[in-house]
Amino acid sequence: MIKVLLSGCNGKMGQVITRISANFAEIKIVAGIDLNTSINNPYPVFQNIWDCNIKTDVIIDFSNPNAFENIVDYAVKNKIPLVMATTGLSQSQKRKLEEIAKEIPVFFSANMSLGVNLVIDLVKKAVKVLENNFDIEIIEKHHNQKIDAPSGTALAIADAINEASNNNYEYVYDRHSRRKKRSQKEIGIHAVRGGTIVGEHTVVFAGNDEIIEINHIAMSREIFASGALRAAGYITQKQPGLYNMDNLISEIK
Repeated sequence: MIKVLLSGCNGKMGQVITRISANFAEIKIVAGIDLNTSINNPYPVFQNIWDCNIKTDVIIDFSNPNAFENIVDYAVKNKIPLVMATTGLSQSQKRKLEEIAKEIPVFFSANMSLGVNLVIDLVKKAVKVLENNFDIEIIEKHHNQKIDAPSGTALAIADAINEASNNNYEYVYDRHSRRKKRSQKEIGIHAVRGGTIVGEHTVVFAGNDEIIEINHIAMSREIFASGALRAAGYITQKQPGLYNMDNLISEIK
């Protein structure tokens, strides 16, 4: 049985993970971390991770970038594998994940959905064929409570395109102040916020007289929760290092 410490357990994603963890016979959430302790859970909840005195095999963090330092420091000190699912991390925080991965196994992905990561794989293949004759735009849509924009997934898609193209592209987030035609080597990234949209990402390849779109729509948060739990089971079997969905998917294949 893999024992999980769930950070952000009383947030929207944390509650979904708690609910669907019952479908994973080999995984059990034994403790949670959250500033809000008013919600009843089938496990003890601590406001401060350093107060947690329950032995765990892996940490899943679906909280807030402000909690990052405490989470990673606790994981390193106690030699606990970490699944970092929190979005909106700064570049310095991402670099710290690379550093601590020398000491513990770390799983980090901008999006925990297997489907999204398969889309990223398809986009990388498509750009090798289309890039010289097609303009590329990324449109992402999320609910009106999402703070960061563009989404981490949109940036991960853009990074994958750029990596497949020898880093030839410039990212353009807003054109209202740019009174000129788009260049061939730019990726437009657009954020839409409204309602209760769980998440939608569309990559548009626009060429002469034809348009190709690769699209992913998340219908519920369960796909991200399921991915995080699968990542938790995966990372507990690994040596120190930085892992992501590409690694998990390659083993599934």
